[in-house]
Amino acid sequence: MPKPRAVLAALVPLLVAVGLSSPARAASWPAPAPVVSQVDTEDPVFFVTIDDGWYHDPAAARILLDRQVPASLFLLPGATSYDTVYFRRIVDNGPSRIENHGVQHQDLTTLDEQGQRAELCGARSRHLATFGQEPRLTRPPYGAFNADTRTAARACGSKAVVTWTHDQTTWGTPPPPPELRAGDIVLLHFTPDLAADLTRVLAAADAAGLKPARLRDYIRD
Repeated sequence: MPKPRAVLAALVPLLVAVGLSSPARAASWPAPAPVVSQVDTEDPVFFVTIDDGWYHDPAAARILLDRQVPASLFLLPGATSYDTVYFRRIVDNGPSRIENHGVQHQDLTTLDEQGQRAELCGARSRHLATFGQEPRLTRPPYGAFNADTRTAARACGSKAVVTWTHDQTTWGTPPPPPELRAGDIVLLHFTPDLAADLTRVLAAADAAGLKPARLRDYIRD
């Protein structure tokens, strides 16, 4: 029989050839999620996304439910934990869905890949436990991402890293109404001004002949 060392020496070139011994190949698993700031579609639709979840305004919830807006809710587990009923009402009675925004609202680019996976997979697990919904999209806090974010997002169940086309959150002075086009992604936040921000954006969409659609439905698995 051949000696074990001789067998190993013969196998090494084969392992390298198929990439099984390559650290770079291991580090790139799984395939990185795409980054989406606008959807390429001819459908007359746009996308409402709402981040964080700290302020729970009943007026904003009424708008989402009365108009059946399919918003993507990029929520922080800590922001929902003290009033899960507010968000359960939105997702149980309308087309909105829970998505991933991490656990701590931390700039993910300051973490290594394992740290980013802990943030995103941790949030995914908590949302599943609380709402029974699996996040399928990731929005990195501050819109900051790198190659590790894309790999971590995919590993934690997301099919895309989502940024935005228009930021319509009122931070002091309300922004002017957006000039919306098909496929645009609008960024909002759960703030005291969310109801007014939603009203402004939906009016701009009506003027442009666009309807809100569920973002995850327009992104391939």
